[in-house]
Amino acid sequence: MKLCVFGAGAIGGLMAAKLAAKGDVEVTVIARGPHLAAMQENGLTLRSEGQEIVTHPRCVATAEEAGPQDYVLITLKAHALPGAAPQMQGLIGPETAIVSAVNGIPWWYFHAHPGPHAGHRLHSVDPDGTVWSLLPPERAIGCIVYPAADVPEPGVIEHTYGDRFTLGEPDGTRTPRIVALSEALIAAGFKAPIRPKIRDEMWVKLWGNLAFNPISALTGATLDVLTADPGQRGVARAMMIEAQAIGEALGIRFGVDVDKRIAGAAEVGAHKTSMLQDLERGRPMEIDALLGVVIELAELTGLSAPICAATLALVRARARTAGCYGG
Repeated sequence: MKLCVFGAGAIGGLMAAKLAAKGDVEVTVIARGPHLAAMQENGLTLRSEGQEIVTHPRCVATAEEAGPQDYVLITLKAHALPGAAPQMQGLIGPETAIVSAVNGIPWWYFHAHPGPHAGHRLHSVDPDGTVWSLLPPERAIGCIVYPAADVPEPGVIEHTYGDRFTLGEPDGTRTPRIVALSEALIAAGFKAPIRPKIRDEMWVKLWGNLAFNPISALTGATLDVLTADPGQRGVARAMMIEAQAIGEALGIRFGVDVDKRIAGAAEVGAHKTSMLQDLERGRPMEIDALLGVVIELAELTGLSAPICAATLALVRARARTAGCYGG
């Protein structure tokens, strides 16, 4: 199996290191700058569960150097994907599967969708249709990311918690390609269940992210503070109730109730959301795939989401002021 990680930051680096350590997969990493240089010189170091391992996946700067792959794991932030899709063409052969390990609602969401919106393209995550055209949705495998990791220095991945990557085909079938991918991830030490209704689990994760991420960026609160403060918790809950109605209108079944989902976030403790971390570090913020898309879906289903819309306007303004939003 030839597998390429495109965007080998924290999550991509974690996956690449563990797959390379197992040795059954020919792993290629595409990265850039000091991170690429460090990996080429010293290998990819993974610190996890009190241990440190050094692996040596093939590390290159371009898709052309890597060549066609069996699987391409996309571990970029969602807003980077339209710009990256043209750069990925050298990785794609006749049977290449594209694994979208990207937060939020993906570009392929309505491909093979069982409802009336099948084939609809989402402007908020794929503004001009570039991703849909260059990364055809029939190649896509859904992947929901649960681990947390960071890059404390070039060439080093710090794995904090979590080991699950839930997989699912857009049409819900159990194909040979998804089974082979699941088996490879399990052999590398991850949990990689295959779900027939990947969108249901996608929404449960999004359900928290669409509220906690922007609120934390606006207030600076960690998850423990946000979920304990009645005001912030109340806004988050209202946003989640609005989003639940939208998801259910699209056929989603939420397996937990809203208060249990909030309680799960509270248990994470003094954690800064990814959006707050990006704001503090001056990096582009993942606003549209987490919240902008919810407003687009509200319009598509004819529903109102005023609290989500107001929060979206505020967090976009905050991000623009900080130079962290180009949408």
